[in-house]
Amino acid sequence: MGDVVIRAAALWPDAEALVFPHERLTYARLADDAELAARALRAMGVGPGDHVGVLMANCPDFARISYGAAMLGAVAVLINARYQGDDLAHVLGDAGIKVLVTAEQPSRPFELTRRIEAAMPELDPQRAGAFPVPSVPALEAVVLLGGDGAVAPAYTTAQRFYEGAARVSPEEVHALRRQVPLRGVGMMMYTSGTTAKPKGCALSHEMVVRNAIAVAERLDVHGGDRFWDPLPMFHMSSVLPMNGCFFVGATFLSMEHFEPDAAIAMLRRARLTHFYPTFPTITQAVANHPGFSTVDWSAVRVVNGVAPPATLRELQGLFPHAAVVTAYGSTETGGCVSFSVPTDTLEQRTNTSGPPFPGIQIRIVDPETGAEVPTGERGEICVRGYSMFEGYHNAPEETAAVTDAEGWFHTGDIGAVDEDGRISYLGRLKDMLKVGGENVAAVEIEEALQRHPAVNIAQVVGIPDARLVEVPVAAVELRAGHDVTGEELGEWLRGRIASFKLPRHIRVVDEWPMAATKIQKFRLREAICAELGIELP
Repeated sequence: MGDVVIRAAALWPDAEALVFPHERLTYARLADDAELAARALRAMGVGPGDHVGVLMANCPDFARISYGAAMLGAVAVLINARYQGDDLAHVLGDAGIKVLVTAEQPSRPFELTRRIEAAMPELDPQRAGAFPVPSVPALEAVVLLGGDGAVAPAYTTAQRFYEGAARVSPEEVHALRRQVPLRGVGMMMYTSGTTAKPKGCALSHEMVVRNAIAVAERLDVHGGDRFWDPLPMFHMSSVLPMNGCFFVGATFLSMEHFEPDAAIAMLRRARLTHFYPTFPTITQAVANHPGFSTVDWSAVRVVNGVAPPATLRELQGLFPHAAVVTAYGSTETGGCVSFSVPTDTLEQRTNTSGPPFPGIQIRIVDPETGAEVPTGERGEICVRGYSMFEGYHNAPEETAAVTDAEGWFHTGDIGAVDEDGRISYLGRLKDMLKVGGENVAAVEIEEALQRHPAVNIAQVVGIPDARLVEVPVAAVELRAGHDVTGEELGEWLRGRIASFKLPRHIRVVDEWPMAATKIQKFRLREAICAELGIELP
C-alpha cells in the first residue's frame, strides 16, 4: 500500500490526489507527508508488524498516517470514529495497538480524547508517561494531531510527534517499504457490529491494492477523473476507491463529516466524473436536497448505490446520462468482490452486482448441506480468491467457523448467480425470518415498502411471537414532505405481498441506530421489542 502513493507521486507529481473542502493535496505532497509520518512513527519505535491505531474522522491526516504506517510494514488499525464505550474499549484491548493516532478536529474538539479516556478509565491524562495502562498493555503512546489548544500531558503533541522524524532518514523508511510482503497484513478493520461484537479483519497489502485496482477498472476510473466519496475512511467503501484513484491518477474528493448542505456546496465546485454516495442515507439526502438541481452533473459517468432494484432504477432516472451501478462484498472478502458493469443493461445493473473481479471465485451452496445449487437458484454465497482476509484477529475459532477446508469463505448472505456469472444479493441468512414455518426474507418486505412513494428507507426485523414463533416488524424513514402512518402503510401492503409476510407493526422513525454506514438491525429489534414490552431471550 505504501508503494501506491510513491508510484503516483513519480507519475503525476502535480496532479491533485486528495481534496477536502478546506485542504487539497497533490500526489507529490501526499507522498512527502506520508513519508514524514512514517519517519515520525519509526522514531516512536514502530516497525514491521506493529499495530498503529488510526482514530479520527475523515481528513488528510487519516491518509498520511495510514500510508505512513504501510511504508514501515506496520499494520494500520482503522478504528470506527463512532465507537465509544464498550466497543472502543474492546477494540483498543483486542487490537494490540502500539501507537494510537487521533486528532482534535474543529467540529468535534476533544471528543475523541474523551472517548479514549472513557474507554480506559484507569488512564490519568494529566500524568506524563501514563501509558501503558492495564486494560491496554500494548499501548505505548497516544498522538494527538491538529488544534492549537492545550494537550493533556499523557498525550504526544503533533509538534513532538513530527520533531521525532528528524531522527529517522527517508532511506530507512524506504528500505522497510521495499521489504513489505504482498500477503503481509497491512490493515486491520473491525467489522461494523451490525449483529455482534466487532471482530478485527486482517487485510493483506495484496488484497487492498489489487481489489482497489479492480474497482477502478470496473468503474472506468482514469487519470484526471474526479471521484466524490464522502464515506468514512475507516471503511472499505472509502479505502478501495481512494487507492483505486491513486493507482490511475484520479482525484479523490471527500469531506470530514457528511452533511447535506456542505455536500451540495462541495459538489457545485467539483465537476465530478464519479458520484459514490453508496448508502441510501447519503444518496437520498443529496437527491432530496433542494440544491440538487444547482449541481452540474453533466460530467458524471458512474453513480454507485446499494439499494433494492426499484430504488436503483429511480436513482438512474436522476442521472440519465450516467450508469447507476451497485456492488456486492464484505470486509472479509476484500470490501467488494463485484460491481455492476457500467455498459450492461439497466436491468443487469440494478438486479445484479455484476460478475466477480478476475481472480475471485463465487459459488452458491445450499446452507444446510453445503452442496452447490444449480445456476439461478438461491443459496449461500461463498467466496474464494486473492481478496480473502487473513482471518479474524485473536479469533481462530471464529475464522475456522466461516472458512471451509477448501478455502471458501461462507458469507452468510443469500444470493444467486445467473448464466453469465452475475451475482444477485438477496439478503442475509440471519435476516431470514421463520414465520409459522414459512421462510421470509426481510429484504423482500423492505423492497415492497420502498415502492411506496412516501418511503425513503425501510428496515425489517423479526420479533418473538407466541403463536408463530417469529413475525416481521418494520421501521421506515419517510421522504421529505410526505406524511403517512404505519397503519396506512400496512394497509397499502395488503395484497402486494403474501399475508404471512405483512409486518405486524410499522414504525415511522426520524433516525436509525448506525454502525459506520450500516443500520444496526439488532439495536432496532431491541428498541421495537422494548417499545412493545416484549422481553428478548
